[in-house]
Amino acid sequence: MRLFLALTLLAVSSLTQAAIKTEEIPYQSADGSKLIGYYAYDDAIKGPRPGVVVVHEWWGLNDYAKRRARDLAELGYSALAIDMYGEGKNTEHPKDAMAFMQAATKDADAASKRFAAGLDLLKKQKQTDPNKIAAIGYCFGGAVVLNAARQGVPLAGVVSFHGALATKTPATPGSVKAKILVEHGALDSMVTQDNVTAFKAEMDKAGADFQFVSLDGAMHGFSNPDADRLSHGEHGGPDIGYNKAADEKSWADMQAFFKKIFG
Repeated sequence: MRLFLALTLLAVSSLTQAAIKTEEIPYQSADGSKLIGYYAYDDAIKGPRPGVVVVHEWWGLNDYAKRRARDLAELGYSALAIDMYGEGKNTEHPKDAMAFMQAATKDADAASKRFAAGLDLLKKQKQTDPNKIAAIGYCFGGAVVLNAARQGVPLAGVVSFHGALATKTPATPGSVKAKILVEHGALDSMVTQDNVTAFKAEMDKAGADFQFVSLDGAMHGFSNPDADRLSHGEHGGPDIGYNKAADEKSWADMQAFFKKIFG
């Protein structure tokens, strides 16, 4: 009986130790865009902790981006999935996703302001240590966080998961302040080998502190369990696919990277 009570108390204690709180927070960028952030943190942790900005795929601020914010909260971080499209817009149709992405990136300055607004919102949360901030991004979001690093945004580090590597505004020597981790699918048909070679040369020339991980057998979208479903359908879909091994490996790499940059 005592053993049963002890196990019950242990189970209850474990539940109370992982009290993930979430909320949607409206905010606005300097270009006037109305945005919605999805914030997640572990209420059982007292005091400020490192913060992580999460930037969504080209699908927009969907359940997957929000889930990643919760995953980060479970690891002990203060996490905010930001909105790069406005009003929390998202879709499962590739034509709509392309239109959303093109609209969000046609004005590079406005895109930078949207990222900056999300970063500022995360820093303002009482659970966040504003001196320890990183950013992660998926697909379109990977390109966003890499561009933030290129621009010298004061971040401890950025992680790109199957993100686009090409850019019209390459980093210049000394411009990159954040440490960089790129998790790339070796079978990603949306990122050419020329893109990979050019990115590495760009980072070397800029003097950036970067790691580039090529994941065998992984396609674009390898971290998203919905990728297989989204690659099919009546509308046709992009050349993407989920890879459990690559997902788990890249997530473990991210955790090790964060331990290194946050101390």
